[in-house]
Amino acid sequence: MAKGKKRVKPTKGEELLENPQAIAEQLNKTEQFLEQNRKMVLIFGGAIAAVVGLYFLYNYYTTTRNDTAQKELFQAVYYFEADSLDKALNGDGNNYGFLQIIDRYGMTKAANLSHYYVGASYLKKGEYQSAIEHLKKFSADDLLIQGRAYCLIGDAYMESDDYKSAADFYEKAADYNANEHTSPTYLIKAAIAYEELQDYKSAYKCYNTIVENYANSSEYQTARKHKSRLESKAG
Repeated sequence: MAKGKKRVKPTKGEELLENPQAIAEQLNKTEQFLEQNRKMVLIFGGAIAAVVGLYFLYNYYTTTRNDTAQKELFQAVYYFEADSLDKALNGDGNNYGFLQIIDRYGMTKAANLSHYYVGASYLKKGEYQSAIEHLKKFSADDLLIQGRAYCLIGDAYMESDDYKSAADFYEKAADYNANEHTSPTYLIKAAIAYEELQDYKSAYKCYNTIVENYANSSEYQTARKHKSRLESKAG
């Protein structure tokens, strides 16, 4: 007579699914735990609710502040484009300038963009260290404007005769979202800074990068000429 197939003992999880009494016992244990730890559960649940509430409140607050700051930004940008730099920076008595927007609406997109404009304004005014400080505080998802900010930092260092820092930021600008429209311009600037340092090898590399990678750019012929000029000096 064939032996019957040995029944495998159910796991704890299977037992719970198959046995209504086991399910009831487990639910009872859960209820006992909740009852015994009611205070802790309420505190924990309240903490989660508070965090979620604060998150939505913060989002609403920052969105509202940013909308208000964007309206203030409009007039400041107008003054900047009209080269009324003092009004752009400090306002006109009725409208905020970029510095006031940064001070009153910190952590908003408008304040972040204001750092860019403040840096550009100080650069035009010849206040190079202030320009560098504000431009370094600016950051953008827009690849072109971020590259432009790096270039302006390079310009400020160049005007301050800090040619090494200038070259570093020009190359950073050229490498950031490298393209044939802006990178060759930044590389030319970097090469000029390197030549001021008499680092002809690095200057040669900048010109060579334009010749090899940006043949369709308007800087191509200039780069070819200076590359040939520096061949002997670069070794």
